[in-house]
Amino acid sequence: MSAWKNRPWAARFGCALHGLARALRSERSLRTQALVLVLVLIALCVLRVTPVWWALVCAAAGTVLAAELLNTAIEQLADALHREKSTAIGAVKDSAAAAVLIAALAAAAVGVALLVHLLRRP
Repeated sequence: MSAWKNRPWAARFGCALHGLARALRSERSLRTQALVLVLVLIALCVLRVTPVWWALVCAAAGTVLAAELLNTAIEQLADALHREKSTAIGAVKDSAAAAVLIAALAAAAVGVALLVHLLRRP
């Protein structure tokens, strides 16, 4: 069994934080998405929305960030294993990028629904 398997919780949490920090340093898209999340959270505080909207927005944002991190991992692994240009690797990377796009569009739909809700609020 690998030395990386079944490590204590604190060690696994540390690895996850290290991965997040590395991705934030290397990926402009992730930094942009994180900044947008901070701005959205500030807006939620200012607008004093109900907990259900907090849950929906946080779930949507978490999905976008998770998809972006998986996209980053897939790209880095593909580049490490296959340095030459490859149609198959390109298709894998495009599919991972499409997953981020779909998650971002779904998050935008939650944002539009929130905006409609706020505009209809008495």
